[in-house]
Amino acid sequence: MAHPYHHALSSVKKWGGSVDDYLPLHTWFDQSKEILADFRHRALRHHAEGIFMLETVYGPTITLSTGRVIPTRWIGEQHVTEDLGRIPSFADWARAIHPEPWMGRAVPLHTTVDPPPANQG
Repeated sequence: MAHPYHHALSSVKKWGGSVDDYLPLHTWFDQSKEILADFRHRALRHHAEGIFMLETVYGPTITLSTGRVIPTRWIGEQHVTEDLGRIPSFADWARAIHPEPWMGRAVPLHTTVDPPPANQG
C-alpha cells in the first residue's frame, strides 16, 4: 500500500508546491488504517463520496505554497485512482460486503420500546 507521503510526492509532480501542501489530505484518506490495517480500510473513504467528504473537510480548494489554487477534489481523485485504478462508488464497496446474521437486528426495536397496548376488554 502506498504511504500518504508517496501520494503527496505524486501530487507535487502533478501540480507543484511541496509535500506539506498535500500530506494532510492524503493522510485523511488513509486514517482508516488506524482501525483496519489492510486494504479493506479503503472502503471507508476510497470512493466517490469519500472524495466529496474530503472537500467538505478541507474546503473546495487549497492554496499551495507557490500560491497556486487547486480543487481538493483533484487530490482526492488522484489518491483513490492511484490506490484502486479507478474511482468506485460506495455501492461498489457495499456490494462486496457479505451479509452476516449479526448485521441485522435479531429483535425489531419497536416491539421492545413501543409495545402494543394491553387489551382493556
